[in-house]
Amino acid sequence: MLRFAANLTMMYQEHAFLDRFAAAARDGFTAVEYLFPYAFEATDIAARLNEHGLTQVLFNAPPGDWNAGERGLASLPGREDDFRRSLEHAFDYAQVLGNGLLHVMAGVVDTPSSSAIDEHEARARQRDVYVRNLDYAAQAARSLGLTMLIEPINTRDMPGYLLNRQDDAQAICDEIGAPNLKVQFDCYHCQVVEGDVATKLKRDIARIGHIQIAGVPERHEPDVGELHYPYLFALIDSLGYEGWIGCEYRPRAGTSAGLGWARPYLDKR
Repeated sequence: MLRFAANLTMMYQEHAFLDRFAAAARDGFTAVEYLFPYAFEATDIAARLNEHGLTQVLFNAPPGDWNAGERGLASLPGREDDFRRSLEHAFDYAQVLGNGLLHVMAGVVDTPSSSAIDEHEARARQRDVYVRNLDYAAQAARSLGLTMLIEPINTRDMPGYLLNRQDDAQAICDEIGAPNLKVQFDCYHCQVVEGDVATKLKRDIARIGHIQIAGVPERHEPDVGELHYPYLFALIDSLGYEGWIGCEYRPRAGTSAGLGWARPYLDKR
């Protein structure tokens, strides 16, 4: 049975953040995710979760200085100590909020010049840092019962991001070999970068720890665009996927008004 989590960063923006929990629960969601919780006290968020009977599924580790363009610390040379401190901060929140999944953003490639050779070398250098940091993160998270996630993200939405393809993410997980390191499979990002979403879901399902959805190309509700989600939902269900599906999309108008696609799947509470 498919289970859907509302992404409170993108959905319900007509409400203040802490009021989005109630709005999601009213619409029948039983779980939530979002990008970052750190602007709020973990205990305040936990109170909203408990009040509305919601499961916290996922959030991201601190990404560095977001306003300055940083999109994760895990691959940045010389920032290893910052990365480890960010993990500790995320772990503290996860222990209060109760989620079992934590997404670690890779970061943007620092290319000193525009030449292809320099970019290739920069990506290779940062990949090495990324693998070492992910190995550390998976080991540190294991005793807490946390699964660490890595997510290929398209460079149209996030220019210069290190990790873009599903096969690259799977190869990194293979290289590290940690049972609590998995891939966050975002159907939207996969379609933008490489397509062939259904085949990749079939190929990689054993190491997919979380799935996210959005319409392509506008990233609105999953009822318009290039991807036929009823088919993908049936496929995901047939593959025995037992995790949550995060609704990480920007509603075209009001969030609740755009949930017609979800009515057959949401709990009737």
